[in-house]
Amino acid sequence: MPAPLLTIEVSRSAAGRARLRLAGELDYDTAPELVEAAEGVRRDGCAELEIDLGGITLCDSSGLSALVVIHRNGTGPVRLTGTSGQLQQLLDRTGLAEVLATGHGSSAAADAASGTG
Repeated sequence: MPAPLLTIEVSRSAAGRARLRLAGELDYDTAPELVEAAEGVRRDGCAELEIDLGGITLCDSSGLSALVVIHRNGTGPVRLTGTSGQLQQLLDRTGLAEVLATGHGSSAAADAASGTG
């Protein structure tokens, strides 16, 4: 049996927060899995999401779109962590670093994305 293209490890905290740790490829075939996982933890009462992208080996436009969908459909902040240099550059060039709070972005962008700025 081949290895899955994307694995998503979910951990929840008592404070209405969830962390989704991703590994593998975030692309056209796997982006819906991420959106579904985020919707699932939100249905379980987790409004604040951290998406750890440290294990991502490939991210295409569908993967970026999934991150935007999760951000737009949420009731709480979404924070991206573990972004590689290449993925951070992609977020910067597309302007998504201004919208999505990242571990590498400016605090103003993080505050704006979380609604605190």
